[in-house]
Amino acid sequence: MNDVEARDVDVVVIGAGQAGLSGAYHLRRIGLVPDRDFVVLDHSPRPGGAWQFRWPSLTYGKVHGMHALPGMELTGADGLRPSSEVIGAYFTAYEERFDLRVHRPVDVTAVREGDGGRLLVESSEGIWSARGLINATGTWDRPFWPRYTGQETFRGRQLHTVGYPGPEAFAGQRVIVVGGGSSGTQHLMEIAEVAAETTWVTRRPPVYFEGPFDENVGRAVVAKVEERVRRGLPPESVVSVTGLPLTDEIRSARERGVLDRLPMFDRITPTGVAWDDGRTVDADVILWATGFRAAIDHLAPLRLREAGGGIRMDGTRAVRDARIHLVGYGPSASTIGANRAGRAAVRELRQLLEREPAPV
Repeated sequence: MNDVEARDVDVVVIGAGQAGLSGAYHLRRIGLVPDRDFVVLDHSPRPGGAWQFRWPSLTYGKVHGMHALPGMELTGADGLRPSSEVIGAYFTAYEERFDLRVHRPVDVTAVREGDGGRLLVESSEGIWSARGLINATGTWDRPFWPRYTGQETFRGRQLHTVGYPGPEAFAGQRVIVVGGGSSGTQHLMEIAEVAAETTWVTRRPPVYFEGPFDENVGRAVVAKVEERVRRGLPPESVVSVTGLPLTDEIRSARERGVLDRLPMFDRITPTGVAWDDGRTVDADVILWATGFRAAIDHLAPLRLREAGGGIRMDGTRAVRDARIHLVGYGPSASTIGANRAGRAAVRELRQLLEREPAPV
């Protein structure tokens, strides 16, 4: 595999969620033309990023802090419609308005060193040779499944948030929900309405955030997450830093005992879970709302990871390779953070392209 087989562009954008579309928008703003100067490759079958895969009961009104993409507001959305539909339609309109020409579905398998300081991006559509890369692959494709003794013996059903179908599938069943983040609490509160019994299990006691999430709080959160990626550690979720927002819905669920939490079990049995102190809970379903990891395995050939397991970052730029920008990673994982990261990545890439003109 070599550069002769590859199509040349200045920048490849991998992923067309919030962060990738922001990056593509800003590439257009500096005068780069889609399919000539840059290309956007997206793994998903249609516009909407990870939102298109969200469960139907997650309506737009339940979404916390969906920030508009740069240059086009999201207005008039029906809060009762599934967020997958609302945001999918919004992203579709956005791609069309700015003529971003997203290629999909395209699987990127590896990014390698090419000739003359260029990068080779290997994909199901072929090979692209680029001078810079915006990686906006998010986390949805890498659900995290913890391993526990006896897991394979459980006779019921196990599933992860990535496959959550909505509460109706759990009617009349005994359900254990594992995980203390936003998804876990949302799943639990929905399922409790129809299930025979629910049990909530988390590694740490939940921490609730009360009060306005203002700009000062936002900056403090970003600073904490950014400090980890600057040290080359894997980023943590925003909820792990902020805590859970104490909404009226959560207050009500706490009062009804739905959010009475148990510590993490020690093992899984054929009929449920067990703790070393002798306590057991029987269940028909274990739902793992245990989060996701960054989908960056395709970058492995570039050897960007540090000993701590993460990619050390300076802003959006990988410290080990100035051509690589990660947006929607670490401190830019929020929707507003993804917008800002797209702009910042393009600003640095523009300097890189001007400093190192393409060979004639």
